[in-house]
Amino acid sequence: MYKEASEVRYERIYKLLEWRKYQEASEEAMAVIREEPEDANGYAVLAQICLRMDRHDEAKQWTEEALRKDPDNHLAWFVRSVVFYESKRWKELEEALVDAQRIDPYEPYYYFLHANLYNKDGKFQQAKQRLSEGLAISPDHALLLAALSYTEALLGERELSKQCTRQALRLEVESYTVFMYLGWAAEQRGDYDEQLQMLANAIRLEPTDKQIRDEYLSALQKSYKLYRIVLAPANAIKRFKPWQILLGWLLAWFLFKPLILLFLALYVATHWVTKLLVHVKVFGWSFKR
Repeated sequence: MYKEASEVRYERIYKLLEWRKYQEASEEAMAVIREEPEDANGYAVLAQICLRMDRHDEAKQWTEEALRKDPDNHLAWFVRSVVFYESKRWKELEEALVDAQRIDPYEPYYYFLHANLYNKDGKFQQAKQRLSEGLAISPDHALLLAALSYTEALLGERELSKQCTRQALRLEVESYTVFMYLGWAAEQRGDYDEQLQMLANAIRLEPTDKQIRDEYLSALQKSYKLYRIVLAPANAIKRFKPWQILLGWLLAWFLFKPLILLFLALYVATHWVTKLLVHVKVFGWSFKR
């Protein structure tokens, strides 16, 4: 009898989450905890609700409570990993992923998180390896394909990046996160029209996300041809190794110092002029946002 009532409560909680009624969902989760204080799932679900509300510290605390009841609780480890990722606590994320993947080695999202750690540190080949491992488990995982498209672009593999983009779009057109990663991939390839299109889809699906809005405004800047021309050398530089870039800049500074200064001045001026044009285009002449 209790099991049936508990299942009904969990169904209601997830329906409330789907409707974004987070306060009501948290009240239902607290009711579950009061009725069965030794059930780790109640604490883990409450942690998940706090995560949705961007209350990362509370979410972390509830995962700790869940793991005290059940050290192998799948949901608690999942929420804990995402909390560390979203709050950019990279060392703690790395440590959490060890246990999370030990307990649930077939969860594709863990490979996505691990790949992001590698990309953050410039270890693009390792990131590609982790994403490939995740796709071996879940070949139709659109977010993994979108992240792989971005990683291939970082590695300079334009065609492979485009191929992953096409695969991701065949599988998913309703995820703002997928579109955001595909937008980043397009930017790395220098495909600015495609970047703008992908970010426009992302902002359509999640118009309140600040990061997406900022990314979209940045993409709008690149729709101006002059800005693209100024960016062209920077895009070409991406294909070189760090030591080659440093050596090239040193040689250019000594041999073409006036031209370098002129280019930097042109870049700064173009950046701020196009930024102003985008602001006026989107917000008008009001500077109160």
